[in-house]
Amino acid sequence: MPSEAHEGVVAMLRANAGSPTGEGTFESSRENLDATGALFSVAADVHVLAGTIAGVLCERLVPGGLGSDAPRTRVLYLHGGSYTAGSLASHRSFASRIAAGCSAEVVTAHYGLAPEHPYPEGINDAQAVYLALLAESGPDDLFLLMGDSAGGGLSAGLLVRLRDEGTKMPDGAVLFSPWLDLTLSGPSITELADADPMLTAKALAESAAAYAGTQLKLGETSPLFADLTGFPPILLFAGTAEILLDDSRVFAERLRAAGIPFELVVGEGLIHVWPFVDGLPESTEALAKVADWVSRR
Repeated sequence: MPSEAHEGVVAMLRANAGSPTGEGTFESSRENLDATGALFSVAADVHVLAGTIAGVLCERLVPGGLGSDAPRTRVLYLHGGSYTAGSLASHRSFASRIAAGCSAEVVTAHYGLAPEHPYPEGINDAQAVYLALLAESGPDDLFLLMGDSAGGGLSAGLLVRLRDEGTKMPDGAVLFSPWLDLTLSGPSITELADADPMLTAKALAESAAAYAGTQLKLGETSPLFADLTGFPPILLFAGTAEILLDDSRVFAERLRAAGIPFELVVGEGLIHVWPFVDGLPESTEALAKVADWVSRR
């Protein structure tokens, strides 16, 4: 059963017409998501270093005491926001908590957002940062890819591209409530519409069109339909109070069919990307699962 704190967040979302990923203009969604991210602090003793990598604005979130010479865990994190919102600021706290929990250097990338930067610009940015980080990683480093919502879909789409181009894959990927099907064909899109206080099919369809136009079913835009052969191990999170639940469930089935190691964590009664919300006991539990999974890579 969801915690009282989680249900308080649900009540707030339902009372607030301008929810972070709800309906409205793309500009208002960006403002709302950034404002939501600003509610949460950067984890203690995590240093935030801003700069550019491969021409893309990025932040490195590095826990204090992380040695520069020893093998380390490196993470490229791709933020959510329906491909039309989200920023370094919106996900700074979440990325810092991942960095602290996993004792990892986490790099967040401000990839191009639609409609100003439609597909393939965002995935091109993500690939450029990935290749730069891969080049600076040592042979004994653990290199992981992570993302939430659209950033989870972008991460999976990047895996499709890397595999197809013969590029070295990451050692694993963690996807939080990933948006993997821009065609919105999963039954949960309608079946869980009343349960989801954050997402609507209408808003997602508008963002999908802005991002991918008519290219909604490519492997890079909707990885749910891609060949998953050669993927690294995957850790998936999804909640039963989000309309994208079936994206993760079907993706897990296709990973199993392709022989890819995976773990699927389904949060009963939990909302879209609940680990993002600092202070929830469910968030603390989810990030502990991530840290344990990373330690076993």
